[in-house]
Amino acid sequence: MSDLLLDINLQQLPDDYLGGEWQVASRVLNRNDPASPLAQATRVILKPGQVETQASGVGVGQTGNWEVMRDEILNRPYLSFNLPNEATRALVTRLRRSADGARSQLNLYFASGMEMQLNRA
Repeated sequence: MSDLLLDINLQQLPDDYLGGEWQVASRVLNRNDPASPLAQATRVILKPGQVETQASGVGVGQTGNWEVMRDEILNRPYLSFNLPNEATRALVTRLRRSADGARSQLNLYFASGMEMQLNRA
């Protein structure tokens, strides 16, 4: 299988491309609370309307809601997360997928300044 991932046009991104089980590949916290559910997450599962964070070790997973929002001018996608201990939104800065859709890479930039790269295989 090729390692080639293709950039997806975010302005024409179908919302269902964002769903699924994502592994956290990297994260930069910046001003984000290191104890928050998303900062502790090793996996993020996006089901229709429902988000679940899973953490290894000390962190505790949480379940909440999520939705895709778009800004009115550029139609850029944002993800809005509402968890019991955290409510935030993140700009989708990049989505890359393999030609067959089996592998994806999602980059998010959160309102707190946290950056996260998620992989799905």
